[in-house]
Amino acid sequence: MKLTSRICLLVSLFVFASCATNPFTGKQTMALVNNDNLFASSFKQYDTFLKENKIVQGTEDAARITRIGQRIAKAAERYLNANGYVGYLDGYKWEYNLVEDDTKNAWCMPGGKIVFYTGILPVAQTDAGIAAIMGHEVAHALANHGQQRMSAAYIQQGIALTGNIALTDQESRDMFNTYYGVGSTVLGTLPFSRSHEAEADRIGIVLMAIAGYNPEAAPKLWTRMETSNTPEFLSTHPANESRISSLTALVQSAKAEAEKFGVTSFTD
Repeated sequence: MKLTSRICLLVSLFVFASCATNPFTGKQTMALVNNDNLFASSFKQYDTFLKENKIVQGTEDAARITRIGQRIAKAAERYLNANGYVGYLDGYKWEYNLVEDDTKNAWCMPGGKIVFYTGILPVAQTDAGIAAIMGHEVAHALANHGQQRMSAAYIQQGIALTGNIALTDQESRDMFNTYYGVGSTVLGTLPFSRSHEAEADRIGIVLMAIAGYNPEAAPKLWTRMETSNTPEFLSTHPANESRISSLTALVQSAKAEAEKFGVTSFTD
């Protein structure tokens, strides 16, 4: 067996053996990096970020972020326990911080470390708007999207290495690296990222509903977001129009899921 074939076989076996189950879809996902290592790195990076940025403390907005975040985390725990994933959140260390920054953004690192920038609060407007953002970001962590992105990056690097070993002349290598770089981004990385965003939308709207926040706020949130002129196929995120349409279609099913947990009235 040629060296390149051996490498491909070993990579395939390693990927097959290194999978995790997405508790929200039941599908197998790549897990070439275990959560113990990923969480430890995440917590360290989060602490560094907090030291280097201005944290808002003691204000009503800061309290809202923590309060809503805790309700979303509790909703996630209730959902996971009810669906046979008791203990899934072991190792998560939830933390919520509001950062003084005009950027319209929020994020949740693997293991439950969350940041909201003050710049996104005028877009969120209401508690339900914050919950829509919080549910989406928490969903990324719960579905192990960070773990999957790192795993995909390792596979892409492995394929690139295999190609460079297989090709013997420099001209062919240069051509391969150029086309592989563009092709793996447009046909691999970007669609992968968009699928994660869509999945986080689907999970997030359910979590916010179980937490008692009106899921109708999710599509309304995206009508207030600034749109990008970047074509969807060249973007890491679905187009706003696509998100609004998809989230609108999910509102009733999110309410129905919340009703299973005794939640029938919602905070706007």
